[in-house]
Amino acid sequence: MNELKFSNEITLIAAASENNALGKDNQLIWHISEDLKRFKKLTQGHAIIMGRKTFESMPKALPDRKNIILTNNKYYKAQGAFIAHTIEEALKLTDKDLQPFVIGGGEIYSLFISIADSIELTRVHSTFEGDAFFPIIDSKNWKLVKEEKHFSSKDQPHDYSYLKYKKFN
Repeated sequence: MNELKFSNEITLIAAASENNALGKDNQLIWHISEDLKRFKKLTQGHAIIMGRKTFESMPKALPDRKNIILTNNKYYKAQGAFIAHTIEEALKLTDKDLQPFVIGGGEIYSLFISIADSIELTRVHSTFEGDAFFPIIDSKNWKLVKEEKHFSSKDQPHDYSYLKYKKFN
């Protein structure tokens, strides 16, 4: 599947609970404002690839990014976004961005994890009920290269960590 690689580094970026829950009913389960600021900082100026449901959960296309929606619906249209129907089409639309980001949801992460080069994961140290899940990160293929712990506060009731994984070559 590496023949699909069009860029220097395809990065999955997500926030997932201890049981890998990403969301429920097409909504995030928690609100961590520092994580949202980090997401914006990391993805701004880059191509972002997402599924239709993820796009529809947002108020509009994310500014200062090339929004690419991967969907099976051949007639799907979205303001401010490009539409792709295959992984190959989505990657071609990144225009050789040096680091396109895959931003969800669960099905899209599962499609891209085998060709991704890195993962930026915010691990929320709690368990939640969800209906969308991040794929299991197999330690045979992925190495944790950076970890930054954050503790609960008045504004944020959950401990969380920023984890960066790199794929073994």
